[in-house]
Amino acid sequence: MRNAILFFVSGFLLSNISAFADSGSQDDWSLHYQLTAVGQGDPEFHSPYRGPLSLSPDGEIRETVSTTLYLGRRLWQGGELYIDPEITQGEGLSNTQGVAGFPNGEAQGAGLMQSSLLERYFIWNNIARAFLRQTFNLSNTYEHVDSGPNQLAENQANSRIVVSAGKMSATDVFDNNLYSNDPRTQFLNWALVSNGAWDYAADDKGYTNGLTVEYIQPSYAIRWGNFMESKAANSSHLDSHWSQGPIGEVLEVEKPYAVWSHPGKVRFLGYVNHAHMGLYKDAINDLNLDITQSRKYRYKYGAGINVEQEITKDLGAFMRFGWNDGKTETWAFTEIDRTASLGLSLKGASWSRGDDTVGLAEFINGLSSVHRKYLQAGGVGFIVGDGNLNYNYEKGTEIYYDYHLPKGFSITFDYQLIFDPGYNADRGPVSVFSGRLHYEF
Repeated sequence: MRNAILFFVSGFLLSNISAFADSGSQDDWSLHYQLTAVGQGDPEFHSPYRGPLSLSPDGEIRETVSTTLYLGRRLWQGGELYIDPEITQGEGLSNTQGVAGFPNGEAQGAGLMQSSLLERYFIWNNIARAFLRQTFNLSNTYEHVDSGPNQLAENQANSRIVVSAGKMSATDVFDNNLYSNDPRTQFLNWALVSNGAWDYAADDKGYTNGLTVEYIQPSYAIRWGNFMESKAANSSHLDSHWSQGPIGEVLEVEKPYAVWSHPGKVRFLGYVNHAHMGLYKDAINDLNLDITQSRKYRYKYGAGINVEQEITKDLGAFMRFGWNDGKTETWAFTEIDRTASLGLSLKGASWSRGDDTVGLAEFINGLSSVHRKYLQAGGVGFIVGDGNLNYNYEKGTEIYYDYHLPKGFSITFDYQLIFDPGYNADRGPVSVFSGRLHYEF
């Protein structure tokens, strides 16, 4: 907790000097900051056996802390540079293993603390983002956008092309959702934060190098991305074997619409990964379940649907569906081959707490048949592996209350009930209790 206090003090001091970003030329600089601390625990649960990557049935308490500085600078007309130093520490329950829909979305980027704050900030691995963005306006109709993390205050053309290149997360651009997209302020579970079946290109902290192009019109948007894959499954190193073409490509089409004057959006996503991945079939038949011995450059593909819908001014709904071919090993995100989720998000205006939010959602995750057979035979990935498997869909419910405090603080109380963790009907259910402190400016 000493490090968490140090993180907060540094950010709080920055918030008091952040006026420089708005002085003189507000549109040319931006400075923002966030700190998120998550404490999470689960009591003992039923488990007749466990394997090398099982969620521990003995009960645990773990914490994660992340702190991020968002720096933005306008370089020329339409050109912007963003750099986000980020520090993370802590770990999820059972070393962030044992549940495909893992209950802490902040655990993906958690790691050990280095010897000093200064050292942590200036190691490239702890620069979360460093990218250029170029916007080409295609119309003379504009709308104002306020300053925010990785966003300069400006008037944006309603019709535009946006090109971004550098270090980023694929989820910065794709699979966004107004009601369930950010584990620092909304739902915590991986299967709700994004499409669990999208094995998006990333290192072990969720970042990569890439290029994205967005064609945005008032009535639709088309987005394309090309990202570097990791060198090995869940690796901190990216694959630079350019001749082999290790790359993750994503295409998304977004369509805004309205239902009885209430806005909504639907997004259709497709992706193809080319990486040095193992094949479940080969690992079962020929390699004694050592999937790393079957690794070759091969393809993985999938698709998803993402919907957000305002119901009233304060109530919104969302749902996601995802699928991938499930033939190759999970590479970067989590071991989900099929997924569906549905949820509601309600603002607290009706009880005079307009900045508070209550969220309720459910998800269901599944595996391809060959992935299932691999785990049943005793195989492991990097997220789940009980050594045996009485297969069933992994299912969960999450409810949270986000209570806003003055000056950028909020406290969240979160409960999750997960059935058949790791797709194993012999284990669970698991209750997960969480508390989250968030601060931002």
